Amino acid sequence: MKKYTYSAKKSDNKGKWWFVDAKGEVLGRLATRIASRLRGKHNPLFTPHVDTGDWVVVVNADKIVLTGKKMEKKNYYRHSGYIGSLKTTTAKELIEKSPEDLIRFAVKGMLPKNRLGRKLFKKLKVYAGDKHPHDAQMPEIMEQ
Repeated sequence: MKKYTYSAKKSDNKGKWWFVDAKGEVLGRLATRIASRLRGKHNPLFTPHVDTGDWVVVVNADKIVLTGKKMEKKNYYRHSGYIGSLKTTTAKELIEKSPEDLIRFAVKGMLPKNRLGRKLFKKLKVYAGDKHPHDAQMPEIMEQ
């Protein structure tokens, strides 16, 4: 009798759509749930080197919650590569300017840092308001 570990193929993934309402959710806890769905770790066919994840639609990104004093003290950095060009943005400034990026940065940091991670990240759709254009995909509501 042959015994081997099953390795999922790209064609094995059906790719369900999930809907998440970020209103009142804590950023880090929400990001871990989203990253797990994108990666496909909830799937029994999970294979680390294959995209077995689902699509995730997040609405109300502007109503996300940060615990403690993170709203004022958490910093996001960007650098152009030139000397002395480090720019800093606090979470409060970021949520006022572009609340979608707050969730995107948190989830992207939890995905693999390779080609697969970049591919998985494209399956995340984040919107500041409560409207989204993905009704045709009939996303299911993702519970905790």
